[in-house]
Amino acid sequence: GLVFILPCTDSFIKVDMRTISFDIPPQEILTKDSVTVNVDGVVYYQVQNAIDAVKNISNADSATRLLAQTTLRNVLGTKNLSQILSDRKEIAHGMQDMLADATKPWGVKVERVEIKDVKLPVQLQRAMAAEAEATREARAKVIAAEGEMNASRALKEASIVFTESPAALQLRYLQTLTTIAAENSTIVFPLPINMLQGIMG
Repeated sequence: GLVFILPCTDSFIKVDMRTISFDIPPQEILTKDSVTVNVDGVVYYQVQNAIDAVKNISNADSATRLLAQTTLRNVLGTKNLSQILSDRKEIAHGMQDMLADATKPWGVKVERVEIKDVKLPVQLQRAMAAEAEATREARAKVIAAEGEMNASRALKEASIVFTESPAALQLRYLQTLTTIAAENSTIVFPLPINMLQGIMG
């Protein structure tokens, strides 16, 4: 409604009640496992009580920004590098709860916190890439070894079948000749040793 301001006794302060976003500048943070990383983020907040925002804090916007920076450093300083890389959402939610509790007396509600980027040292990036490549090579060797083991097992089983059933060996022999005939115009027929012995004897 209509409000009258007395020039000598009253003062007018305009408070933006819309949702405001700001970037957390890149912070150089030492993780729990002694790795230095640069992390930045973004915070969304809204002033819900204009009286508290003016009465309880001299500058709610500046205080919220500074608090977000210190909270980011404090929270990530208790995490390992692997946790920072894999649990960004959980860390952001934890930061949001901490900021919400701290800014509530100021009439400010922190609506959302996001961790935007985690920059690793160049040497660490190279080491992680080399480790990933070594892991892929080791996995490929394991798969190749498993394939050779399965193939040798199949050959062993086939040799047992051929030993127990000569007819199966002859059938396989004929199948091989059929395959060769389909691929080549000239066919050399190998003769079994026992047949040669019968002819020579």
